[in-house]
Amino acid sequence: MISSYILLVVLFSALVTWLPRTLPFILVKYRGLPKIVERFLQYLPVSIIFALILSSVTQGKIGGLPSFKWLDLLAVLPTTLIAFRYRNLVLTVIFGVCLVALLRFIF
Repeated sequence: MISSYILLVVLFSALVTWLPRTLPFILVKYRGLPKIVERFLQYLPVSIIFALILSSVTQGKIGGLPSFKWLDLLAVLPTTLIAFRYRNLVLTVIFGVCLVALLRFIF
């Protein structure tokens, strides 16, 4: 049985983690950003996404060259095609996750 104290701690923790993740989106939607910040952010998503993809398809070892995770690398090309075709981040992420799950199930 869960005590009310534990339930309150869990709910408060959820609120504390949810607010900083959603508040910036709400503020930007209604207040906007300065032009210089918008220009800077135009280049940021591409570099972040490339860094995330590269770190997820390679595996580094100390004293050796990085190796590829071939199964994950195999999923990058179709997912990239979906991203450019539909320009929808949610659809791209769902497609990529499902494709990796399917490839791991098969292989």
